[in-house]
Amino acid sequence: MESIELAAPGGDLSIWALFWQAGWVVKLVMIGLLGASIWSWAIIIDKWLSFARMRVALNRFEQVFWSGQSLEELYRSLSDRKTSGMGSIFVAAMREWKKSFEKGARSPLGLQTRIDKAMDLALTREMERLESKLGFLASVGASAPFIGLFGTVVGIMTSFQAIAGSKSTNLAVVAPGIAEALLATAIGLLAAIPAVIAYNKLTADAGNIASRMEGFADEFSAILSRQIDEKVAPKARAVEEYA
Repeated sequence: MESIELAAPGGDLSIWALFWQAGWVVKLVMIGLLGASIWSWAIIIDKWLSFARMRVALNRFEQVFWSGQSLEELYRSLSDRKTSGMGSIFVAAMREWKKSFEKGARSPLGLQTRIDKAMDLALTREMERLESKLGFLASVGASAPFIGLFGTVVGIMTSFQAIAGSKSTNLAVVAPGIAEALLATAIGLLAAIPAVIAYNKLTADAGNIASRMEGFADEFSAILSRQIDEKVAPKARAVEEYA
């Protein structure tokens, strides 16, 4: 077990001083928790900005999609550039639509199934992008208090060993060592609380965005289904009658 000297009674009890007076195990715990907290805040800010941009993109795409512009024109304007959200789902469905007609699609059911699968894959990729890094926030929220508690336990054990060696139970002598140990728990809570709150909020936001994209995928699937009935079904019936 590491050994430390008790802080002098009436010594500096600032957070910075308590950090430097702590043992090396407690210091490592504090540094790790501070690093996790900084990275958590970086993820929180990045996700907050990306979700805001995604909502703006969804609103803009819905406005254009329902404006009456032809699907072919919209596809040509989006196919050559990087898309996200509903745009990715739309492009994936239209690409499968065009490929199938270029190869002479004859089965309405098969075409509809392929289009639905293409949209499902695009939706899955978008959800993976939305939910990326959120697992780190969940891990920090769940583990940071216990890591901080570990640092506190080690610090208190070391402090009691030093107290036994000095044979002094004066509160002014005991308090600094206990404060050093409890600082690890405080930093653990400082890292965990924002991570938990942000994880719950961002997960709910991701779910709302996913619901909007799923709703669009269902509506677009219905639109394409009507198009398939108009274009493919008559050809399929003609082929069956000729056979």
